[in-house]
Amino acid sequence: MAPLGHMTPGQAGRVAGIAPGALRARLLALGVTPGAQVRVVRAAPLGDPIEVEVRGARLSLRRAEAGAVEVEVDAHE
Repeated sequence: MAPLGHMTPGQAGRVAGIAPGALRARLLALGVTPGAQVRVVRAAPLGDPIEVEVRGARLSLRRAEAGAVEVEVDAHE
């Protein structure tokens, strides 16, 4: 498992959990829910923010926000 914020472009996995707090409600509303497949699409030139694909939508998240999402990284990645 790894925080979404530490994953590199091309890596994918399933959301295992989201840290509690105000950010949790926002991420859940955006479709980042436990069990959802997530893939890092790309990162900005300086590394922040990152673009992730979840449930067919692309989201831009700051690395700090993405760090609140725990992901079970796919074994073949």
